[in-house]
Amino acid sequence: MFTGNCGKLMVYASTGVLGRERLESVRAAAKETAKRLNLDFEMVRFERASSPIYVYYEENNCEEPIPLYCDEGKITNLEEISNKIRNMMFVLSFHPKHLALREMRQEILKLS
Repeated sequence: MFTGNCGKLMVYASTGVLGRERLESVRAAAKETAKRLNLDFEMVRFERASSPIYVYYEENNCEEPIPLYCDEGKITNLEEISNKIRNMMFVLSFHPKHLALREMRQEILKLS
């Protein structure tokens, strides 16, 4: 496990999300990924009838959260969601702006 806390994963979902199973799958995948990479985790609820569920990564001292995953209104399994989140984090780890992700690149690979 990576030793330093370098940000957080956030799940954004409307208060009117239809299908608790969708939300639970995305929440569980993001929370487990955050735990294994020693990142914080946060649920962000917003007022809207129904919309897709999103997962964002926010690096410490970063001005804008980065979208990693959108469920597009579909039910997917936990493993598929986790893989998509980790794949996006891996790709971002090559961007010079995200040094924290670069430092945890090996841990991200181990989770895949």
